[in-house]
Amino acid sequence: MINFAKRNLLVFFKDKASVFFSLMAVFIIIGLYALFLGDVWASSFEGMSGVRYLMDSWIMAGLLAVTSVTTTMGAFGIMVEDKVKKITKDIYVSPLSRSSITGGYILSSFTIGIVMSLVTLVLVELYVVANGGALISFSVLLKVLGLIVFSTFTNLSFVLFVVSFFKSNNAFATASSIIGTLIGFLTGIYLPIGQLPSAIQWVVKLFPISHSASLFRQVMMADPAAVTFAGAPTEAVQSFNELMGVKFWFGTIEITPLMSIAYMLIAAAIFYALAGFNLSRKAK
Repeated sequence: MINFAKRNLLVFFKDKASVFFSLMAVFIIIGLYALFLGDVWASSFEGMSGVRYLMDSWIMAGLLAVTSVTTTMGAFGIMVEDKVKKITKDIYVSPLSRSSITGGYILSSFTIGIVMSLVTLVLVELYVVANGGALISFSVLLKVLGLIVFSTFTNLSFVLFVVSFFKSNNAFATASSIIGTLIGFLTGIYLPIGQLPSAIQWVVKLFPISHSASLFRQVMMADPAAVTFAGAPTEAVQSFNELMGVKFWFGTIEITPLMSIAYMLIAAAIFYALAGFNLSRKAK
């Protein structure tokens, strides 16, 4: 399984176009934010200190959650390509078991998601510092690295489930484009969750990847929020967190980080099980 995963990694990183397009959503969001959204959100909280640093941290935290989805989606393109080119027939007659083959695809996609998320982390920190913000502290960095690993593992399950349905490059490319577009809305990047209709807010809060974005925001925005909301009433902080999707509430119930982690793990187990069933059914 390890050697098969290495083969997938070599195939992915040799294709420079695949590497670039797996980060396309990242570049688009950074571009939109730098050109338009950044000034819009910063001006919405005019008069408060450190607002740009706070909002830069907000958008970049959401971006890390998005990266764990789009890059693993690009990595699974290898599995679709193998099906299209009938390479899977040669792979299935090898000594590898079907579970090892599937595990190889998952392991390589997981590794790619981690590597590309780390690249994104470097890019977003450079952006934050270039706009007058500060580098995240070592303790925050450790938490972010842990969230990158956790989010990539859990979000990958959703991607695997979606990809398990495709047997053509066209279908895969279309799905990648749709997911790459929707993910920005579902994680509250293009439009804050609090500004969405109530019914849509419920959909967003039920989407596991949105909880990933929420966890990243709670960690990465802690320091800038302490500056911006110094001396502010608790109600103002809560209103901001709810509007911007930093924290989620279901009615009067606040979703704690542990609750989000548990929800993401349960969702991951369900998606992995469904993907495994779908892949084994189609392999027969």
